[in-house]
Amino acid sequence: MQKLHPMMLVGTGSDVGKSILATAFCRIFRQDGYHPAPFKAQNMALNSFATPEGLEIGRAQAVQAEAAGVPCHTDMNPLLLKPLSDHTSQVVLNGRPIGNRSAYEYFHREGHKELQREVCTAYDRLNTRYNPIVLEGAGSISEINLRDTDLVNMPMATHAEADVFLVGDIDRGGVFASIYGSLALLLPEERKLVKGILINKFRGDLRLFESGVKMLEDLCGIPVLGVIPYYKDIFIEEEDSVSLAAKSAEARQDKVNVAVVLLRHMSNFTDFNALEQDPRVHLFYSNTPHELEKADIIILPGSKNTIDDLTELRRNDVAGVLLRARRKGTTLLGICGGYQMMGLEILDPEQVEGDITCLPGLGLLPVRTRLTKKKVTRQVRFRLNSQISPLWMEGYEIHMGVTQPDAEASPSPLARLEDNTMDGYMADSRCMGTYLHGILDNQAFIDSLLAPYIEKLKGRITFDYRAFKEEQYDKLAAHVRAHTNIPLLYNILTADAL
Repeated sequence: MQKLHPMMLVGTGSDVGKSILATAFCRIFRQDGYHPAPFKAQNMALNSFATPEGLEIGRAQAVQAEAAGVPCHTDMNPLLLKPLSDHTSQVVLNGRPIGNRSAYEYFHREGHKELQREVCTAYDRLNTRYNPIVLEGAGSISEINLRDTDLVNMPMATHAEADVFLVGDIDRGGVFASIYGSLALLLPEERKLVKGILINKFRGDLRLFESGVKMLEDLCGIPVLGVIPYYKDIFIEEEDSVSLAAKSAEARQDKVNVAVVLLRHMSNFTDFNALEQDPRVHLFYSNTPHELEKADIIILPGSKNTIDDLTELRRNDVAGVLLRARRKGTTLLGICGGYQMMGLEILDPEQVEGDITCLPGLGLLPVRTRLTKKKVTRQVRFRLNSQISPLWMEGYEIHMGVTQPDAEASPSPLARLEDNTMDGYMADSRCMGTYLHGILDNQAFIDSLLAPYIEKLKGRITFDYRAFKEEQYDKLAAHVRAHTNIPLLYNILTADAL
């Protein structure tokens, strides 16, 4: 295949749809016979994923790699910031944590050149293996106060010699000003890299915006490659959790009601995407006791600060709800930090999470956790100990801590890993915990979780989440392709440099 220029999607602001469009173009290039890969120099997110090598990257780049049909790798997201608070983040470089930094320290400390060198080197490695690279910027390209420390937007585009496309969100209003102003604030040498405009999240009759397209092209001197309509019937994993609480908590009589406890430091909420799409399940997120009490199954999710979230569960009486739910037979499942909370106690002698060195757990499982500075990140294959079925399942671990059964507890691991180590603890079929993210992406585990509620599932078929995701990538690609001038895009990506 002909070598294409790198393509970079940048935005007029955050949440304009860069990640989704990058996912779409990864799938489009794959469909057209190319061998694409995603790249984002720096990402900030609590949703992360373990690569096949056991290293950590942002979940969005793992999703984009999946759409491209290639294994995810740290070169696709060499720098990941995982927020610990409003002002502090854990810095993950090339898949491994290198320490915590305040926002001011990160953007002003010495070492910026070294980080820039690392992300550029990662891109260069990736560029030798794939064609084309679909780069993604972060936030707005026109934060001029951060220009000197920017690693992810126009400096990255300059290094990659990428064809840059500016994405504007028309749904939030002010699209003319945001696009024109974003371009006006670029340096002249940066402005030359921008080859086109994409208008995202359009609602209504596209014919009504035809004059707007012409106006933008006249104002900016570059083509509008597409006006992408807003959609509601395509499901791609989201990077941010801002909309989780909006999912209805009204119980359904014809489905299994699954509640995910909405934690302040919740991480890896993509663990629940398969359940959300399963036609047998009504899933919602809540930290309100009377809503949680309606659930047949309650899941305690992962947390970036387990001790703080456990303290909050006691303050808002969710801890009491969980204890009462256990007594009445509600199914309880803890994943990662949620698993740690369900134990007898959490020890933090190295003060990984703060000043509290010991906190009693919920006492739902006879296990004890010791937090450690060393982070475990790896992909795993496993079998459930409670099932005769020999099926292998897949998941991944991202955690800082070791959890072991209490000395007086009988061994009862939830799963046996491929290397013969054990994971998790299963008190019975309605109370269990695990470190395995992605466990709910496995149909066999979901079926075992829903089995006690079989009376609600009369005639309901099982749900193939992997096939569903592939269908969604194809639907997204078709949607974007239908509203983008793809021949013009290829002309730009193959044109000789001036």
